[in-house]
Amino acid sequence: MYLILSSIFFPIIAGVFLLIRYRTPLSGENRNADRKTLLLLTGSFLVITAALVAAALLTAKEGFTLFYLTKNLPIFFQIDNIGTLFSLLAVIVLPCAGFFSFEYMKHEEREGRYYGFYLLVFGILNALCFAGNLITFYLFFELLTLSSMPLVLHNGSKEAVMAGLKYLFYSLCGAYAALFGIYFLYRNCDSLTFTTEGALRASAIAGQGGFLMVVAFIMLLGFGVKAGMFPMHAWLPTAHPVAPAPASAVLSAVIVKAGVLAIIRVLGMFGTDFLRGTWVQNTWLCLTLITVFMGSLLAYREPVLKKRLAYSTVSQLSYILFGLAVMQETALTGALLHVLAHGFVKAALFLCAGAIIYRTEKTRVEEMRGIGKEMPFTMWCFTIASLGLIGIPPTGGFLSKWYLALGSLKSGISVFDVLGPVILLVSALLTAGYLLPLTIHGFFPGADYDYKSLQKEEPCKLMTIPILVLTILSVLIGLFPDIIIHLIHMAVVG
Repeated sequence: MYLILSSIFFPIIAGVFLLIRYRTPLSGENRNADRKTLLLLTGSFLVITAALVAAALLTAKEGFTLFYLTKNLPIFFQIDNIGTLFSLLAVIVLPCAGFFSFEYMKHEEREGRYYGFYLLVFGILNALCFAGNLITFYLFFELLTLSSMPLVLHNGSKEAVMAGLKYLFYSLCGAYAALFGIYFLYRNCDSLTFTTEGALRASAIAGQGGFLMVVAFIMLLGFGVKAGMFPMHAWLPTAHPVAPAPASAVLSAVIVKAGVLAIIRVLGMFGTDFLRGTWVQNTWLCLTLITVFMGSLLAYREPVLKKRLAYSTVSQLSYILFGLAVMQETALTGALLHVLAHGFVKAALFLCAGAIIYRTEKTRVEEMRGIGKEMPFTMWCFTIASLGLIGIPPTGGFLSKWYLALGSLKSGISVFDVLGPVILLVSALLTAGYLLPLTIHGFFPGADYDYKSLQKEEPCKLMTIPILVLTILSVLIGLFPDIIIHLIHMAVVG
């Protein structure tokens, strides 16, 4: 109990402390000393939080109620296999991107505000992973939007403010649609505690099954907003280009996965047996495949690097949603494996993009000819991570997509069993088309490249080490997947 609470509230309290302590920008003669203190505090808070999460995952076995909102609505926490999987992603990516920020953000104003909200996001993500019922999850789901929005609009420009407002509007609309569904689940379930076997009463299914399917579809659409599912995906490519690169890494690799986790919880509450073979499943499958193809195509056409990666996230997240929508064990395994594979890969890619921007101030793809000659380490990591996103063995991305395609073929769903793998393959080809040219033109700029002005200079170790760690992890989960797949199998079969 205490470890779970500590992993949630320690970073939240630490974040509030930084927001109060550094409520004004660092300036004056003592700026460097004050900044060192800020970074020391933030680094310590990140490490302590990661240690608390690890200890909670290893030792906390029983759930507990913190308090009651009403007589029948407890704020309840419990660690299960699904929550453990998502928590592993957060506890690795957030410290990596956090330490990367120490160098990347040194020329930014209001660093204290940035790190304060960053820690708030860390604690709230832990609460989402450890939430034991739907009302607890929804409470922190809304708080995640409010705490992460300042990371999007951090630089205060007109574009950043508009992007932050767009993110807020989309997220709140989606969350309110999900809240609509929670009302009816509360009326038709004995409990809102998470389950994988369905919580609807048999009498409710018999009496108003058609209406409950509408409720389920609305909830899938609502939570799908955070996961960037068509038609409510437009906030993602707007928010990423204006946010600091490490914030984009966390947003794309972890925060959007809150929508995925929410959909998994909703599926568990309604039960896959209730939804399998219905119009809800077929419509949802259509939306996921549209998003996979559309996101890849828009990424292929996008000239701004961070926006290209944002469209890529739109596509790759719907790989996961497609695996969930198939409602077949092998596909579910692929979807959950892709949660980690995509998380490590996309965090590495955004940090690589951030390193390039920090070092060269280049943001457009056509400006990066020869960047592999200037920053070979960064571009090698970018290349390896790109192979993982495309799905080239032995990366984790290959394994997750293999399970997704195999599960789709096994499902026996008319049309979609074959259409799914075809769309995934086309998307993979488009992914190669929008990522590999950066590597090719980066390392082979052509005979007209000005080699005399070439200056090799990588960013400092605070930036390169997190990139290296995430790149290695994107390969390791493909080489040694047994532990992760065992955890996933336990989560899938209950």
